[in-house]
Amino acid sequence: MLIKVYEENPAPRSIRQVADCLRGGGTVIIPTDTVYSVGASIYSSKAFDKIVSLKGIKKKDAKFSFIFNNLSMLSDFTKPIPNDVYRLMNRNLPGPFTFILDANNKIPKIFQSKKKTIGIRIPNNQILMHIIEELGHPILTSSIYDTDEVVEYTSDPMLIDLSFGDRVDMIIDGGYGGNIPSTVIDCTGESPVIIRQGLGIIDE
Repeated sequence: MLIKVYEENPAPRSIRQVADCLRGGGTVIIPTDTVYSVGASIYSSKAFDKIVSLKGIKKKDAKFSFIFNNLSMLSDFTKPIPNDVYRLMNRNLPGPFTFILDANNKIPKIFQSKKKTIGIRIPNNQILMHIIEELGHPILTSSIYDTDEVVEYTSDPMLIDLSFGDRVDMIIDGGYGGNIPSTVIDCTGESPVIIRQGLGIIDE
């Protein structure tokens, strides 16, 4: 199902509809401030399996980010964040960045890997922020960005619907998306390290 949602003024009814779908274990393709991504509730193993199947990867190779709507949510899933890392995140979020942090034991078991890390995002996208507020917890996401495909394939909601409409429960048309992924910063070592330069230019 393709539904139109305007970022400037997301309709509460549409936001509730998406949140209810996620609560029920559904998968939703959502806009971000970078590329369109497929998302699900972090507490749904069924949805996790559906996304892994959609992307054609093995569970052990799955790389997901958790999308939050504020920094205060992080303490529920991460180990204490060093002050310098917190300040770095506070300066750059919301924005097109993924910060890799040390995860705590409260993270759902389906995401607990040997690395014990978590990728977190707070995108500058009001549709997502409203959905997470309605849902009450973060969303797990994985981009549908693919360097082997033409730009429109993963950035035009109508074409996304043609490609994925029968494999996900809902697609949010939030307008034409981008084709450059987020910048990834690993904050689990002695100092933050950029491991993928994407759309965002970090303010250090």
